[in-house]
Order: sequence, then structure tokens, then C-alpha cells
Amino acid sequence: MSPAPRVAARRRRTKETAIDVELSLDGAGSVDVETGIPFFDHMLSQLGRHGGLDLTVKATGDLHVDAHHTVEDVGIVLGEALAEALGDKAGIRRFASIALPLDEALVEVALDISGRPYLAYDVGFGPDVAPLGAPPFDPQLAEEFWRAFVTASGITLHLRLVTGKNTHHVLEASFKGTARALRDALRVEGEGVPSTKGTLGTADGV
Repeated sequence: MSPAPRVAARRRRTKETAIDVELSLDGAGSVDVETGIPFFDHMLSQLGRHGGLDLTVKATGDLHVDAHHTVEDVGIVLGEALAEALGDKAGIRRFASIALPLDEALVEVALDISGRPYLAYDVGFGPDVAPLGAPPFDPQLAEEFWRAFVTASGITLHLRLVTGKNTHHVLEASFKGTARALRDALRVEGEGVPSTKGTLGTADGV
């Protein structure tokens, strides 16, 4: 009997945004992303491609105000899709980490698909750092995306910048690193839930 496909489709509608996400955890890295923010599209594409995820994201939002609502809401919906696709998490590796270089940038990533959301984000940018692309993506928004993503998906994620000067390289290394860690942690290598409690998703499920 073949295992159930680990797929999900989620949508979110507010006065500020309209988000649709389709996700397959056992894909080939096929991505189709349109958020109206080209640099953010580029980062989400790295997440799908390097994570081995088939990922479709269609988003419209109040970009005439700024990109914050769109970025945060995409994080929420993508996180919800990941949680749904994971199901009871049976057989997954659960833990993964990587130090990923991109030219002068080096970012360390560690994650636990624990059911307990937590973000430790130590990827700092100066107050005068320039936005990227047009419409502009403020580098500070990356933290808001990750916070929304981990809260909705129920994972623990640590991101730390070891070294780096180029803003684009630093952000891309963080997305690629998280993607690679997710790819490893999502891999099915057994049958039972990887917890001494027999469940993941509560403070007791460790």
C-alpha cells in the first residue's frame, strides 16, 4: 500500500491580501511563484527548489502601502500548508541543520519539526540597509516571514548569520539553508512518530 501523498492547498483572504498556496513535500523542486514582489518571489523559489518541494504561490496585496502584509500572510499560508501536508509526521527525520555558504555570506540553520513554534533569528541588518528590487523588499521583512511561517507550521527554526556583507547573499543563504534543512528533516526514514511521547504538536510531545 502506497503512503498517502504529502500535499496541501491553502488559501487566505483578508482586506489586505489574497493568498493561494499549493504544496507537495515529495516533489521535484518545481516552483510557480507570483507575489508582486520580485525579490520575494526569488527567495520563495529558492525555498521550493532547494527544499525539493513542488510549490505554487499566488498572492496579491496592498503593495501600494508596503510589502509587509503580503510577505507575512504568505508566511502564514505556507506554514499552514506545511503543517497540513505533514499530517501526523510519522517516519520523518524531524531534526536537521546546515551551515550554508554563498560567496562571502555564511548562514547557520537548525530546525526541529516539533509541533512547537519558535524562531531564533540572528540575521541582522543595519537601519540604513537598502531595500531590494521593485516594488522594494525591505530585508527586515525576512524575519517577519519566518516568524509567520514557523508559527503557522509549528516548527522550531534557528537562523544565525556567521559572516556576510552583501544583503542579497545573506538573505539568499538563509532561504537556501532553511530549504536544505527542511528537505533533510522532512525525509521519511521510518514508520513511527519521532517522539518518546508518540506524538508531535504539544509541549509534551518531545
